[in-house]
Amino acid sequence: MPTTLDQFLVPIVFAIFALAIGVLVWGYRRAKPFGKLGKLAWLQSVVLMAPWLLYFVLFSFGLSISLPAVLVLLLVSGGIYIYLGRQMREEGQAELLRQKAAQRLQDLANGADKTTVLGDSTANTNLEETSPIPPEDLAIIKGIFSIDSFFATETIAYQEGAIFKGNLRTEAEDAFGKLSGKLKELMGEKYRLFLVEGSEDRPVVVILPSTNDPQPSTLAQKNLAVVLLVATIVTTLEASAALLGFDLVDNWQRVGETVPLAIAVGIILLAHELGHLWQAKKWGVRLSWPFLLPNWQIGSFGAITRFESLLPSRNALFDVAIAGPAIGGLVSLLFLIVGLNLSGGNNLFQLPVQFLQGSLLVGTLAKLILGSALKSSVISIHPLTVLGWLGLVINALNLLPAGQLDGGRIVQAIYGRKVARRTTIATLVILGAVSLFNPANPIPLYWAIVVLFLQRQLERPSLNELTEPDDTRAGLGLLALLLMLLTLIPFSPNWALRLGIGG
Repeated sequence: MPTTLDQFLVPIVFAIFALAIGVLVWGYRRAKPFGKLGKLAWLQSVVLMAPWLLYFVLFSFGLSISLPAVLVLLLVSGGIYIYLGRQMREEGQAELLRQKAAQRLQDLANGADKTTVLGDSTANTNLEETSPIPPEDLAIIKGIFSIDSFFATETIAYQEGAIFKGNLRTEAEDAFGKLSGKLKELMGEKYRLFLVEGSEDRPVVVILPSTNDPQPSTLAQKNLAVVLLVATIVTTLEASAALLGFDLVDNWQRVGETVPLAIAVGIILLAHELGHLWQAKKWGVRLSWPFLLPNWQIGSFGAITRFESLLPSRNALFDVAIAGPAIGGLVSLLFLIVGLNLSGGNNLFQLPVQFLQGSLLVGTLAKLILGSALKSSVISIHPLTVLGWLGLVINALNLLPAGQLDGGRIVQAIYGRKVARRTTIATLVILGAVSLFNPANPIPLYWAIVVLFLQRQLERPSLNELTEPDDTRAGLGLLALLLMLLTLIPFSPNWALRLGIGG
């Protein structure tokens, strides 16, 4: 028999639920007159409300959802919200084009320009008159095209510049060099030339003013980078304390014990960022200050680094992207190998051998170096082993093929933007699934949230987007992705026992 409290709560729950449904119905009726754009906006509100509404209703009936499950719901909700937002932007652009076309037809009907014939060469002139580029500049820009590089046949207004459709008459790299050289000779640094693949899978030239170039970091952004640096120092000290078996918050007097481990993590992070900076300087690309991502479990997830200048080619994108995890990974691997060779005896860390089953790469190296010692139930591990493994995990997480992560940049450079979008979605789905089936490990879920809200967007196209990286770079990219998988994927218990990792 229900209690008095239950009798009181049930009507309230149903009233709130009915109110929420009423709000959604009212919102739909308000959005319906606006067509597809209105319905998409309404769906966004539904997506944002659904997880909280579901949680509230289940909680009211005594059914609880774990925190990881709630975070997964929010992750899925956020992903759908972002997808709907992209659809809204595309529909808004289509609606704008429809309005412009309708206005143009009205002008023609009113005799504003009766000399224009669709498909005739004079149609290009009318499009040029609506281009944001001044007519005198547009006339000069058209002079860069030629029969031996890129033969322009149509001009279309685009953002603050113009798209030139036509036929590519030579190799993309050669054509880009000739066109960009002529543009710089005639117009200086006023405009930028992009050679990209158009919507019809044909090469097009896009001209945009240099005012659209990436902007340097503001003072507020630099201050944020400093704040994140301080926060990362704190979380790295705390993670080091956890490795030593105590809580730094309750034992601040022992902070000196954590400093050597924290410095080692800092060296790995610094090596990663110096790798990016090395290749960026080689290609003449400016990078922002690194925005470190603090984390209580491992100290830091690494850093977010923006490009503050345009990339000359996909080769530049690849080289800058892979240099960070390559240098950081080599330093981490060195720590790991040295640590394994120093392991045994009375080292600081006494760990279950099953600990080494958490990574295919680390477990295999441990087996090669420590041999039969792994058949015991507990093994003495040198601190450098754990730090090297930690560094490998940090670099591997940044190699996940998603958005503006190093791995996402590598995939975009080698395979193009379409493939990079698909791998971004696949990576987020996999991270969500892993966190759902392994709630004891919060790192995949936290990282999925970071990627979804901060790193999901692809890098803007390079100036020469058509020339693909060579086979050597493609091979190095695949090797980096393979090492990422070997670092993050654990041994199955049966396979680990077959190799003698654990008894």
